[in-house]
Amino acid sequence: MFTHTDLRELQSRSLKMQGWIRQQTFSPQNEKQLRRFSSWEVSELILGLNQSTFRGKMAADPTLPAGKVEPEGRQRWFTLDEVNTLRRKLKPRGKSLMPTRPKGRAFRTAIANFKGGAGKSTVALHFAHAAALDGYRVLCVDFDPQATLSHSMGLNTVSEEHTVWGIMARDLIRETEAQNNAPRGAASGTALPRRAIPSSISDLGLQDLRIGDFIQPTNWPTIDIIPSCANAAFVEFASAQYRHLNPEWSFFAAVNRFLDQLPDDQWDLVFFDCPPAIGYQSMNAVFAADMLYVPSGPGYWEYDSTTSFIGQLSEALEDLAHGFDGSLSADKVTLPKVFQDVRFLLTRYEPGNELHRAMFEAFGKVFGDKLAKHPVEMTRAVEQSGRFLSSIYEMDYRDMTRETWRRARASFDQAYSEFKEAMLPHWAAMSAPTLSADKVAGEGEQT
Repeated sequence: MFTHTDLRELQSRSLKMQGWIRQQTFSPQNEKQLRRFSSWEVSELILGLNQSTFRGKMAADPTLPAGKVEPEGRQRWFTLDEVNTLRRKLKPRGKSLMPTRPKGRAFRTAIANFKGGAGKSTVALHFAHAAALDGYRVLCVDFDPQATLSHSMGLNTVSEEHTVWGIMARDLIRETEAQNNAPRGAASGTALPRRAIPSSISDLGLQDLRIGDFIQPTNWPTIDIIPSCANAAFVEFASAQYRHLNPEWSFFAAVNRFLDQLPDDQWDLVFFDCPPAIGYQSMNAVFAADMLYVPSGPGYWEYDSTTSFIGQLSEALEDLAHGFDGSLSADKVTLPKVFQDVRFLLTRYEPGNELHRAMFEAFGKVFGDKLAKHPVEMTRAVEQSGRFLSSIYEMDYRDMTRETWRRARASFDQAYSEFKEAMLPHWAAMSAPTLSADKVAGEGEQT
């Protein structure tokens, strides 16, 4: 017989092993550190310059970051901060190396699916890292209590108050106070009841937390994250209770309201890593998102799960639109929810697998041009990166053959490039309606 006490004991033993594993994976200080990038990577894979041009630029301008020469060899290695300095200063043929950035707020993408193991956290991690190497400033939001993305970003100790749950509880208190302080009354002249938040919630002090208290830096200097943790798993139960306390609370817009308070120019891209379920957290993610990205494995069961996911998500969004029709407070909430775009991406794909090729064709027949043309391939390097809580961009190509590493990187590079190509026109239309989306898309191809 097992009770919650026995389960807690099992967790305690597992956490000790988790700490040991982390010590083998991260630095001796138990902190994840971002490696340096070689001059070959910086020139050809990051800045898009041939090595001779890059060396010539470096030799001609002694004020540019020189990097660090490895003890044995001639290769120079650069930090990401140094890479971004090079990106700002170098202008080959008068052309800027900075990525296209329309005016307005950051573009938000939710990476979601019903099924666990579809590659949501892997895609979120790699897209965030690829975008950072592309010169963008990135904010990640981990909605999944499994916290895979948070752990992969090097965050180990997180309190539940500083997760999405804290944001939602803080929003409940503030929205309820605003409703209670607003002019009340119905057409009949009958006053609406005031909502009371119990002290067990209000005494936590969440309403006094600042916006920045929820955002943590990562080992990448241009990536921040709103982390998750295992203790945040009870958010689904808590949110149901919160809705009972205040049925007028538009719970699904809590994170959206939080993100709307962030400075428009602090980040460029926001990625949401969603839990493998449709619930209070995942609905907050999809409602705040401009684009929905749906990764899926290449098997029949993954296809079946993806079909169920989009069907149930459609029903949930429809229920919200009807359930809150005409009863929302005067904020930025609009219903029904509208996405700028929806895209599908196959993961763990093996080109030599006949079933995978058949399923890719089946996905294409159903989703058409909404299916990414380049699936994320399952390679030895990708499998290894998952075991070590790292992206392929973080792994040193010297730890394997360069060809193995480059093939894995090329797969994610193509996936990110397709995302960027699809995203930029929508971002331009949202941020600067007077600017042609086609023109911005063309500029994005040049950067």
